[in-house]
Amino acid sequence: MLQVPTIAALEEELGRRRASSRIAFVPTMGALHDGHLSLVECAHQHADIVVMSIFVNPRQFGPREDFARYPRPLENDERLARECGVDILFTPGLREIYPAPPTVTVSAGAMGEKWEGEVRPGHFDGVLTVVAKLFNIVRPQVAVFGQKDLQQAALVQRMVSDLNMPVSVVVADTVREPDGLAMSSRNRFLDADGRRTSLALSRALSATVEAFTSGEESPRKLEQIGRALLAEERLSARCVALRRVSDRAASGGEKSR
Repeated sequence: MLQVPTIAALEEELGRRRASSRIAFVPTMGALHDGHLSLVECAHQHADIVVMSIFVNPRQFGPREDFARYPRPLENDERLARECGVDILFTPGLREIYPAPPTVTVSAGAMGEKWEGEVRPGHFDGVLTVVAKLFNIVRPQVAVFGQKDLQQAALVQRMVSDLNMPVSVVVADTVREPDGLAMSSRNRFLDADGRRTSLALSRALSATVEAFTSGEESPRKLEQIGRALLAEERLSARCVALRRVSDRAASGGEKSR
């Protein structure tokens, strides 16, 4: 595995390979876990070379969010990336990506202002801006994102479509712990009680899916089932929303199922 910290070094390395190799890209913020590694495995199914980036993007964090304490175990991340078959690990610093505050950015539009975007204003604008920059830097044929962050993946797909970006976006399945908790870099912040309580999320999803497969088709009732399971653990969800798979990259139509 080759690790490069600068855009120039990455361009030089990829420049030698582009003509004969298909490139897949896995953008991350580091603190890698098996979910990230599954994205690399998926990427290898679509390309000859896998580039992974590790960059904690400040523009997607709100003023009261956890940018300062977001985990940055770079040495361990390098080891995991090497072991799982990453070919090039791109680890830019802040000034490499943002040498100056950007004047032109990407707006997620109305779709970025609902659901998670409603409680994290500006979050998806920050995500799409850095993803667009990384796409232009790496210029992959394929990019792989996780289904866990479904709204993010849908917005990336929509950006690629609306802006005619020459990259195919693959959305890979969510990877879960044996107890059902979706793997996340932030899980390390959970204490024992928080970990136990968080399992209500997967139980709520499972109950909602079971109700749907048993014949319940009302989005409102299905969402109420999910909220009720969360309420049993005294959790108040910021957002519970059901959408058709075909609506993921839609601009925000209210059809839901």
